Amino acid sequence: MNADWVAKHLVMAGRLIDIDPELSFQHALAASRRGGRLAAVREAVGLTAYAAGHYGEALREFRTYRRISGSNVHLPLMADCERGLGRPDRALDVVRSPEAQDLDAPGKVELAIVASGARSDLGQLDAAVAELEIIQLDINRAFSYSPRLFRAYADALTAVGRTEEAGKWQRQAVVAENALGVGDFEDPDIIDLGEDDESEARKPRFRNIEESTARAEESKSEAAPAHAETVIGSESTEQDDVELDDVESDYFESDDAESDRDSVEDTEDTEDTEEDDEDEEDEEEASEGGEETKND
Repeated sequence: MNADWVAKHLVMAGRLIDIDPELSFQHALAASRRGGRLAAVREAVGLTAYAAGHYGEALREFRTYRRISGSNVHLPLMADCERGLGRPDRALDVVRSPEAQDLDAPGKVELAIVASGARSDLGQLDAAVAELEIIQLDINRAFSYSPRLFRAYADALTAVGRTEEAGKWQRQAVVAENALGVGDFEDPDIIDLGEDDESEARKPRFRNIEESTARAEESKSEAAPAHAETVIGSESTEQDDVELDDVESDYFESDDAESDRDSVEDTEDTEDTEEDDEDEEDEEEASEGGEETKND
């Protein structure tokens, strides 16, 4: 497993999950091929599979994540996967499981929403309303989960014909969003293109090269090697950043045997170089000896 390979695909999966869920799922699968024993990777596969509508795969990955991590945080999604597979009865079994009692307030709210949906799938509309009448349903207080819970309750009330009450909860959902600064009231993201920062970031590099050149003029024997290291180091860093995607697959697929062969080849080249140096030294000594003989 290579951490950089796994991390790159997990980042892409996170970026694409709301834009292209299917492509996000493929990136998560790619990460799982080399990091399948990591809980975070199995969690990512489950979340992206759920977003892409692959409920069977998502359920399997969530179960694996729970087995590896011991966490029940995705129990609501597991129940909703059962709904997605057309098994509302099993979804209610998950809701009533002992593990569900250990969830935090947001988790219990999500589980209640899933339970209400499962009841609706079974045609039990009054029970769908009752599933949402939990302690977190407080019209006078707003939490992160409140707008979603208020709207789910309003929909359930509408389904049983209690439209006046439903309208009150819909309006209260908007009030909660306004108080929390989310939804339509969320501040827009400000994206810094970073042109100024990028130009400033480039200055030290050129400044270092100019200083190295000045030092080279003062003392070539000492500053020239340092200047060469500065320039080469910068160029190699840029090259790695640019060509990483091109060489990454071959690099990560290489095994220890290939690395050993590379080391052997490098050793042989070093030995050949040392032998050539020794031959040159012998020739120089012989030449010097001949000149001394002539002078004598």
